[in-house]
Amino acid sequence: MWRAVSYRLYSNSVSVGLRRDLGAAFAAPPAKQPVRVRPLAPDDELSWLDVGARGLSDDQVYERLGQLRLLRSGISTCHIAVDPDGRACYMQWLILSCENERVRRFFGDLYPRLGPDEALLEGAYTPESHRGQGIMASAMAQIAERAALVGARWVVTFVDEGSVASLKGCARAGFAPYLRRHEAFRLFRRRVTFTPLTEAPSPR
Repeated sequence: MWRAVSYRLYSNSVSVGLRRDLGAAFAAPPAKQPVRVRPLAPDDELSWLDVGARGLSDDQVYERLGQLRLLRSGISTCHIAVDPDGRACYMQWLILSCENERVRRFFGDLYPRLGPDEALLEGAYTPESHRGQGIMASAMAQIAERAALVGARWVVTFVDEGSVASLKGCARAGFAPYLRRHEAFRLFRRRVTFTPLTEAPSPR
């Protein structure tokens, strides 16, 4: 709670907006073990989001709480990846423009309004047991491709500028930087600005 409060009292953060052109041919990169993606089902087992598990760090609890909030948001486009044993090993929301108002109610002005040919990927999460296996890039690429089935041409996502591993994963999933987002909190008031990128930075 203190982490959330202090962030809203005074903070500055920068994220990179990335997008993928679904009209360009692209092959999803393989993970160390094959995964397939599908929409989240009501009976899917997500015990890896349990915030009461023993030995969790503050960061782990914070991440899991964020996922649980999204699950309860009413944004009903969560997808998961399952491993060869049928276990859910990744989750992410594929959000279409028809969800613009719900996204605005939940996230505020954190994201640009989606056009009819755009979709947003948000809420990427890999449980600790499956990290380091290349699952994010493979699953993210496959989930993004599902947007083409409903007429989207572009899929966008945002990643903290300092998250090198996530930026590399997005690049492997076919995404390239096109926008920079600056978020500033001052005494619980947020200001978000977007700046187009003329030169795409590459993750180091």
